[in-house]
Amino acid sequence: MRVACGREGAAPDLFAKSDSPVTTESAATRPDAAEKGAVPLPLPPRSASELYESNVRSYGRRFPAVFARASGSRLYSAAGDSYLDFLSGCGSLNYGHSHPALRERLVDYLQGDGIVHGLDLQTTAKNDFLEAFSEIILRPRKLDYALQFVGPTGTNAVEAALKIARLATGRSGVVAFTNGFHGVSLGALGATANAYHRDAAGVPLANVYHAPYDGYFGDGVDTVGYLEKLLDDPSSGVGHPAAVIVESVQGEGGLNAASNGWLFALQSLCLARGILLIVDDIQAGCGRTGTFFSFEPAGIVPDIVTLSKSISGFGLPFALTLLKRNLDVWQPGQHNGTFRGNNLAFVTATEALRRFWETPGFAASIGRKAAIVRDRLAEIRRDHAEDLIGLRGRGLMQGLVCASGALAEAISRRAFELGLVIETSGNRDQVVKCLPPLTIDEAELRQGLDILARATADTVGSREAARRAS
Repeated sequence: MRVACGREGAAPDLFAKSDSPVTTESAATRPDAAEKGAVPLPLPPRSASELYESNVRSYGRRFPAVFARASGSRLYSAAGDSYLDFLSGCGSLNYGHSHPALRERLVDYLQGDGIVHGLDLQTTAKNDFLEAFSEIILRPRKLDYALQFVGPTGTNAVEAALKIARLATGRSGVVAFTNGFHGVSLGALGATANAYHRDAAGVPLANVYHAPYDGYFGDGVDTVGYLEKLLDDPSSGVGHPAAVIVESVQGEGGLNAASNGWLFALQSLCLARGILLIVDDIQAGCGRTGTFFSFEPAGIVPDIVTLSKSISGFGLPFALTLLKRNLDVWQPGQHNGTFRGNNLAFVTATEALRRFWETPGFAASIGRKAAIVRDRLAEIRRDHAEDLIGLRGRGLMQGLVCASGALAEAISRRAFELGLVIETSGNRDQVVKCLPPLTIDEAELRQGLDILARATADTVGSREAARRAS
């Protein structure tokens, strides 16, 4: 189910404990209670979230537990239940919950009266991060980007990317893609394709054209060629855009993964026409697909890259926009924000870079775990070929494509009952999405996949039994 990053519709009854209709009546208010001699039962206490939080809340509806602590790959509820986490903060916890080395570094910084809020002042924490990111990430990949610290979330990074693309080129149009998700602030929402989110804008979302993503029309259709035709035809209705924004793997769009050849062809199209290429690596980046940047295997060099989610390494708010030097045409303070540059996140991000990315061993471990996921999902699909119609994704963002969104939701619900937190994504919420921490050990990874296999078997089996009974 798409919530923070996705759709949230009939959530209140998705996790009802029985098949009976959901009702808000208590025994005391039902008209037949007295004549049947029923003893009124007290209603269960409502949580603070239900009492005080906005209706916009989503994940708390989907996973109805009150969580008290978390460590590594596990969440623990206030009731003492343990859950394996295949949600990972929607990709914000690539190194797991409360990684001890990152936590220790953060606590030491705070106990030393390290600066917490500093606008965009120079701080030791910021300088350490800048040097580590350049030394460990950019230079080995022969990348030369200016780093722009924006507001604390991914949508802020996208807003800055779109704004600088328009400013640098003097053009306003942007090409985005079907099933793309880039955030829900107005500029980013214009590039987001999902109607559920777009419908909440309240104003027209202009200056963005949505082109078909790789594979949108099925195999054998060249969607880059389709876009090329539109751009070169003066009567297509699609003008000369400032930029194209794309995800290498569409995390919220259903784990659609662009091929390396498609991404390379897209870059070539942009280069030939003076169009800037923006890669939104907010969910697929920071190692999620096996390399630090998701686009590395395609051999491309985007003009602009957006990062957030796991860039802090610890689940702290932090977003970053990378710009080629010639595009850094901002005037001082022309794009700003009170929380541009989270010093606590600088500290944990620097530690994460040095601990996980200075050598190739961590990336290799992601590849091994990705193979375990791929093989196990293939087994689950073979066992339920009529109900599971495909596999998607790459790295440690892979999933099962179900025959319907209802089936995927039911599998997710059953998995939660069995102790696994796992969500769905896709244009119809039909993909059960595995997003475990990159640091998960293989035993826990296999345990989580076993739970998913059981949840799938239980759900498919109960549906088959219901069909036979009807």
